[in-house]
Amino acid sequence: MARASTTSDAFNAVAEPRRREILSYLAGAERPVGEIVAALGLEQPSVSKHLRVLRNVGLVRMRCQGRQKLYRTNAEAIRPLHEWAATFERYWQHQLNRVKELAEATVRQSSTASNFPTPNLKEKQ
Repeated sequence: MARASTTSDAFNAVAEPRRREILSYLAGAERPVGEIVAALGLEQPSVSKHLRVLRNVGLVRMRCQGRQKLYRTNAEAIRPLHEWAATFERYWQHQLNRVKELAEATVRQSSTASNFPTPNLKEKQ
């Protein structure tokens, strides 16, 4: 099965780590391209290319303010990504709860065992 183009699918678009980094940065507030470039330490043409891909799949929105282009995340378009990832979050939460229960049971067993005196075998000899 052929892989979908990064410009047609949000999941493929966020497969690229720099795009995820840009999305994370934009989650805090609307930002101009220059600020994204400075904050992430990427080249301006690279940031513009990644923003174009993210915009084409609907993950970010752009508005012009004079000559400046401001970008922000599109929460509605990110929702399917979040819902998909939540499946795995529930799995890992379940696993962490199991580890916690096992650790607590071990602590209970060891504290119960320490309440019983251990026989001193040397005294009996």
